[in-house]
Amino acid sequence: MILNQYHLSSLSLSSYLIGDETSGNAVVVDPQRDIDQYLDDASRNNLTIVGVIDTHFHADFVAGHLELAAATGAWIGLGARAEAAYDFRKLHHGEKISLGEVELEIHETPGHTWESITVLVRERATDKTPHAALTGDTLFIGDVGRPDLAASVGADPVELARALYHSVHDDLMKLDGSVRLLPAHTAGSACGKNLSAERESTIGVQQAANPSVQPMSEDEFVTLITSGQPSAPTYFATDARLNCSRHPVMASRLHPAALPVDALERALSSGARILDARTPDLFAAGHLAGSINVGVDGRFEETAGMFFDHRDVIVIVAEPDREADVQLGLARIGCDRVVGFVPNLPELLAAQPQLAGSTDRVRADALDGALADPDTVVLDVRNAGEREDGAIPGTQHIPLAELPQRHHELPADKRIVVHCASGWRSSVAASALKSLGYTSVADVAGGYNAWAQHHQAA
Repeated sequence: MILNQYHLSSLSLSSYLIGDETSGNAVVVDPQRDIDQYLDDASRNNLTIVGVIDTHFHADFVAGHLELAAATGAWIGLGARAEAAYDFRKLHHGEKISLGEVELEIHETPGHTWESITVLVRERATDKTPHAALTGDTLFIGDVGRPDLAASVGADPVELARALYHSVHDDLMKLDGSVRLLPAHTAGSACGKNLSAERESTIGVQQAANPSVQPMSEDEFVTLITSGQPSAPTYFATDARLNCSRHPVMASRLHPAALPVDALERALSSGARILDARTPDLFAAGHLAGSINVGVDGRFEETAGMFFDHRDVIVIVAEPDREADVQLGLARIGCDRVVGFVPNLPELLAAQPQLAGSTDRVRADALDGALADPDTVVLDVRNAGEREDGAIPGTQHIPLAELPQRHHELPADKRIVVHCASGWRSSVAASALKSLGYTSVADVAGGYNAWAQHHQAA
C-alpha cells in the first residue's frame, strides 16, 4: 500500500493519495486545486487514479475534484447526504471500495457538515483493524470540527453539534487505539479552535489527550464546540458553494501577463482591484493607491479571501518571479479573474506619481502616545483567543476576518492605528481601511509582540 500525505502550510491543509501497488489503482482524498503532485506521484509509482473523494464540501479552499476528474477520468465520491451539480458517486456508511488488496471503508460522520465522511484505510481487506482513518474535518488532532460553518447554507449549528457528538464519541472513538489519525487540517486553520500543528496522530493518543473527545454529556459537548471559535472569513461560504457546483477547472500552468500602463489604467477604470502581495515593508516603501497588502508568504489564501471575492477582477503586484505564486494562491480559493500583474512598480510610480498611495507605519513604542490621544483609535485585529493571552488596554477589537463587515464601527474622523501580533495582519488591515476611504490610518511594525517587549524592557 502507498499512503502519501501532502501538506499545504499556507492553508494548513492535508490531502492524501492511497494506492494499491498490486493493482495499480489509486484514490485521492481532499485534493487541493493544483493537482500536479498527485499526478506526478501516481505516474512515478505506476498508479492510475481511479477515484477522488472529498470528505465534505470544504469551506476554506476550492477542492481539486473537478480538476482530477478532468485529467484522469476518475469518479468523484461524496458522502451520501451530498447534493452537487456534477455527477458523483454517493458513498454510504459501511460501503467498501476495493482498490485491489487495499480496501477503503466509508463511515458517515456528520457534524462539521451533514455530508461529512471518514475514510478508513485497510492494507488488506481481511485486516480487522484499519491502518488509518482519514477524518476530514470531523476529528482533528487536539480538537473536532466546528459545526457553525454550514450555517451559511442553512444548517443549524446546534443540530450539527449534536450529530458530531455521536460521530466522534459513538463511532471514531470506538476504533482501535492503534489506528493512524490523518485529518484534513492542522493548526492555523479556522475550521476548529484548538488544532495541533502535528500532521498525524493515533486514535489512542486522541482518546487520552484531545479535550473534545473526553467523556462528557451531549449538552456539555455542544456547549464546548459552539463557543470560542475563530472568526470565519466571508469567502468560506462562497467556496463551500463552489465545491458543490460545476465550475471551470483551473489551468495546469498559470502565466499572468504583464500589464503596460495603459492596460493597467483601463483595468482600474473598469473596477479592477489591486492585490499587493509583497512584504509589509516593501508595501510601505511604495505602492499603488487603493492596493490591499496581503503578503504571499503569510497565510495568503485565507487572508486574501477576507477582502477579495471570486467575482473580483484582480491586478497583482508581486516581487519579481512571484506573480504566478500569487495567482495560484488566488485560484486555490476560487478567485480566477486575474487580468495580469504590474511589472517594475518603482519605475511606474516614479513616472506616474499620481498613481501612488501613501502609508504610515509606526514603532511599537509610539502606541502609548496614540492611546492617550483622543483623536486616535488603536485597533487590534487579532483573534479573540489571542487577546485572552494578552491585550493592550484601551484598544478597540475587530478580528481581521470581520473587518470588511464591521469597519463602519470605526470613526471616519479620527486617526486609526492598527496592530496585530507581529505586523503582517496590521498591514493588511491598514491597507484595506485606506482602500475603503479611511484617510488617516497607520499600522504598527512588530505589533503586540514588539509592544509587550518594549514594556518588559522599560
